[in-house]
This record gives sequence, structure tokens and C-alpha cells, in this order.
Amino acid sequence: MNTNSNALTGLVIEYDSGLVPAPHSHVFRLQLDLDSNPFKVSLDMHYTDREDLTEDEIYDEGFTLNDDYTFKGEIDTVWSGVFFKAYQAAKWSGKSLTEAGITLTPIEAGKMGKIKVPADQEAWLILAQDLIQAIYETNKKELPLTIKYRLVENDSAKDCSITVKFSNREVLFIEGSETRNLNWDYTIQLMKVIFMPDYNYDIAKEEPGKKRGSYINCGDGYWHELGKGVENMDDSFDAVGKIRSGFEDLLS
Repeated sequence: MNTNSNALTGLVIEYDSGLVPAPHSHVFRLQLDLDSNPFKVSLDMHYTDREDLTEDEIYDEGFTLNDDYTFKGEIDTVWSGVFFKAYQAAKWSGKSLTEAGITLTPIEAGKMGKIKVPADQEAWLILAQDLIQAIYETNKKELPLTIKYRLVENDSAKDCSITVKFSNREVLFIEGSETRNLNWDYTIQLMKVIFMPDYNYDIAKEEPGKKRGSYINCGDGYWHELGKGVENMDDSFDAVGKIRSGFEDLLS
């Protein structure tokens, strides 16, 4: 990818969640070999400050006793280009990181450079988390996310699904016997909207509805009806409406 000796050949990404309470608090370190093909990466993930928590307290928050994770291997080369471009476009805060946050250390011609603090902390954290998800999928720790949707109109149902594969940044849309690829950035924005509303699991069903309406399954096996079991958290943003329109635009 790089054509001169001073070009970026690798990147180290380090993150500390800071004062976030356990069991959520954690640190991670990613090292990327941007010149490798297949793309070589390593990950060290460690959850912190759990010494005073009981097992039940950890499980009640959706975690386990073995959430630390280490990986060293290869993932799809598509991610190399994503991080190279992101680094080239990055803006820097010019300040040292004193508490929580993410730092980047460039590797140029095999030599470690100075630690840098990106100005857009949130964007870099999301990008790093996406890469971690890609590692999890590649190493079979987690499966790709599949969202299912059903639209019932006049006793006629249209079913479709979106499968998001972080492992290779591929999105598959399936409706009946038709399968097509969706734009990655568009889909990620839709996924953000899907997880904005409040989902009422007390009235969720294990089967999709058959009456007129819109139904969604967010990958956990439960079906929710938009507008009844799925309601907006913020009156100023109609996430439920955005979910409906997003899927109706995709349905043929």
C-alpha cells in the first residue's frame, strides 16, 4: 500500500475507559500491520476493577467471568485500507490524554512514532470497536448480526433480513429468493437508528406478527411491533419512523 520509506506501515491503538464502573470498565490495545496481506492484527482486551464484584453482579450486567480476550492473526485485508485512510484524514487534539480515551501511535518504516491523540475520540473509538467485532467474527467468537423485518399490509406479509458482516465489511440484504449487497456506511447508520428506541420485552413474541403492522427482530430471537413494543426514547427524533422508512425503501 505504501510507496516510500517514511509511509505509515502500522498503527497501535490504545484505549482506557477511565472512570466507567466495573464490570464495564476496560482497556484494550490493537496493533495493525498495514502493509501485510492478509492483514495481520493483534488485540489485547482486559476488563478492570472487578475484584470487589460478586459473580452475580457481573452476570447481571450481561458479562461473564472470562471477558478478557487476546487475538493475534489475520483478518480481511479490506480493514487495512479503512484504517490507512482514517489515519491520513485524522485531526489531532495537540493535547496529552490524562483520563479516559483513545490514543494512536504510528509505525513508520518499522519504527514507532510519537503517541497522538485524535480530536474525534468518538469516531476512532467506534472504528476500533468495529475492528474488534471483525476480529470476534473472524475467530468465531461471535456470529454476524442479523436483523429481521416483517411488513404486513392487507393480510400480505413481506419478510426481509439484513446481515452485517464486520469480518469483511459486507452487508447482505435478503428478501425472498433475492440477495443483494447494501452500502456499508448506509447500513451502519440504519443499525444505529434501530437500536435507539425502547424495546419492551414484556410484550415481545417469539414469532413475527400476522396482523397489519411492522415487526422487527434485532437478532436475539424476539419480535417487536413498531409503535407498540418499540417506542421512541426522545420525542424530538422519530427513530421508529426512520426504521419503518429505512426498511420500506429496501423492500421491493
